[in-house]
Amino acid sequence: MAASGVNGVKGSHSASRPLKPGVYAPIPSFFLPDSEDLDIPSFEAHVVRVASAGVGPLIAGSMGEAIHLSHAERAQLIHVARKALDSAGLLNVPIVAGTGAGSTRETIELTAEAAAAGADYAIVIASGYFAGALAGNKAALKAFWVEVSEKSPIPVMIYNYPGASGGIDLDSDLITELATECSNICGVKLTCGNVGKLTRIADAVSSEEFVSLHPRKNPSAPFLVLGGFTDFLVPSTFASAHGAITGLGNVSPHSIAKLFELAESSKKDLSLLPEAQRVQGIVARADFTIAKASIAGTKYLLEKLYGYGGSPRKPLFSIDAGAGQALWDHAHTQALVKLERELSGKIAK
Repeated sequence: MAASGVNGVKGSHSASRPLKPGVYAPIPSFFLPDSEDLDIPSFEAHVVRVASAGVGPLIAGSMGEAIHLSHAERAQLIHVARKALDSAGLLNVPIVAGTGAGSTRETIELTAEAAAAGADYAIVIASGYFAGALAGNKAALKAFWVEVSEKSPIPVMIYNYPGASGGIDLDSDLITELATECSNICGVKLTCGNVGKLTRIADAVSSEEFVSLHPRKNPSAPFLVLGGFTDFLVPSTFASAHGAITGLGNVSPHSIAKLFELAESSKKDLSLLPEAQRVQGIVARADFTIAKASIAGTKYLLEKLYGYGGSPRKPLFSIDAGAGQALWDHAHTQALVKLERELSGKIAK
């Protein structure tokens, strides 16, 4: 096909909802208490709540317990998320879907199913089951993302999370190679928390030379460098990164969206930097404290805040009531709750 658009196009798929710099939240999957069947009404309400605050939804990621979901359940969640967003007038909000699986073959299958269900973008993690064989095999890891991206009908994001992939930790050289050579790869999420890695990749893909020599297959899907936490969102913005995908966006979407707005604005107006740093401090402390409680802790806080949350699917377990209350009462959590209520217009209790 002839090239078109700013960066050129090399395929028939065209993203109708552009992938933009910003903040995204991996949406939890909610389950009914006795059957563990999907709690669709709570899921729909939460997707709309988060997106209405300016935070993009990521379905079937780690926070969404993707490993506990069947193919059909993943597709169902994507479908109902799209329907809920559209019904709320959020037609232009894209859906990112987690599609990583144990094999390359199944990952490709899940990616095609996600696209058919309504996902605009996929995010793919390498399976950690055979990490002993894969972690030191750069060629095998590279081949995985190359094949998945080439066979995917939608743009694919790399998900680097050593904690969920048996310690597999992609370095900046490999990620930059993939960005350079694979035009259907649209970014990376770095839940490794390596600020130096983020800085190196962001510098490489932000250059005019990269944009000119390595156009994306779809110009609506640029290569974004996203952190996996919000505790360094302001510094990463000044290092040319593009935002974050963070579980904290479920608990405090208005605060996270405001932090990104302040960080971006501070690059143009340094008088805004002190306020950005103030909000960053509140968010960073809460991110550190709440992340340690993992999925169960986040669900506990959602129950306190919004009346839904529930338990993870077994074998994951609910947070102990005492530990949950301690998490809620923690000064870091309460400072974030206060900020969230101020920004969302709610009266503090």
